[in-house]
Amino acid sequence: MTLDKLSEVLWHERTLLELLLFKLEEEQLLLTSGRTRWLAHATREVESVLAQIRESELARAVEASAACARLGLPDGASLAELAAAAPAPWDELLLQHRQGFAALTAEISQLADGNRELLAMSHRATQETLASLHDVHTYDDTGRSSGGDAGALLVDRTL
Repeated sequence: MTLDKLSEVLWHERTLLELLLFKLEEEQLLLTSGRTRWLAHATREVESVLAQIRESELARAVEASAACARLGLPDGASLAELAAAAPAPWDELLLQHRQGFAALTAEISQLADGNRELLAMSHRATQETLASLHDVHTYDDTGRSSGGDAGALLVDRTL
């Protein structure tokens, strides 16, 4: 019964990782489309899923500890070690969970890195635009301060 509970917690955690992947893709779509109006909402949703994952990790640790005790493994054994010690069909199922976690983690990492890059580029573009909007003050031939003629400015309001 202990391996059954562990597997159930692992399925739940994988579902949460898939949801995180979806939320990161949503965030990326907002960033690439320039529709940043909803970016704060998307970021809060990512943070909410991350909080759920942290809670799920605690449940996984509890169930994994019980499974280690049942299989005669030291506490904190890896999923691969649990799979090696587990009887069939649990051995194969635990290995599948391990492979699923590895694949999801790689996708999430790649997408998160891409989103950070897009955010950094957007931040730089915003800073450059704001810097170009500052009025340049000079002095005229009488010694009075005068604002420089900035001429026409083009502002991308999607930032």
